Amino acid sequence: MEIGIIGGTRLALYLGETLSSRANVVRYGVRKNFEARGIEWKILHMTPGKINNFQTVISETDLLMICCENSYLSQVSEELGKQDLKGKILIDCTNAEYTKAQECNTCRLNDVAGAASLFKAFNNLGLDYPNSDPMGLVKETYFCGPDIPEKKTVARLIAAIGFKGVDAGGLENARLLESVYHLRKEISLQKKENQDYHFKLIGV
Repeated sequence: MEIGIIGGTRLALYLGETLSSRANVVRYGVRKNFEARGIEWKILHMTPGKINNFQTVISETDLLMICCENSYLSQVSEELGKQDLKGKILIDCTNAEYTKAQECNTCRLNDVAGAASLFKAFNNLGLDYPNSDPMGLVKETYFCGPDIPEKKTVARLIAAIGFKGVDAGGLENARLLESVYHLRKEISLQKKENQDYHFKLIGV
């Protein structure tokens, strides 16, 4: 499967490396003037066809994972809005900034998704993952989206990356998934310790 990952973040790198190791073709879409820092990005930058701009990766891949910083989400949304997305699968892995009004990045992307199938997953990890989980203990992600055949594709992708996927229902629950991320970050801040906290679903 050829997969496009949008964003030059740690999460984008982690997901891409994991998927590549499982025989998937992964291409990275990054912003203009992206500076390849870190040995992993520098190696990818020297590999022909691995890194390109948002527009090219969006147009040439059928499954897209959005892992960009919020400051570049408008650019990504603009490029998505320009293209025919019919038949594509979009997975939003981001979180809006925490505010009392609590906006939702998935809602913004849904405005430009058009005929694409939009889902949300991996946002509980945060864009700095795996730095937020140095022991590799987090093996679970919540995902939501329409109840269509493509949802099974998303579930298989999650499993291929090595995570347990917890179905959280329809796309209208994307706001709830972002709230879970913000709650764990607030707990980490309140603890005033140099570590992150994560949630795990337990059935009783």
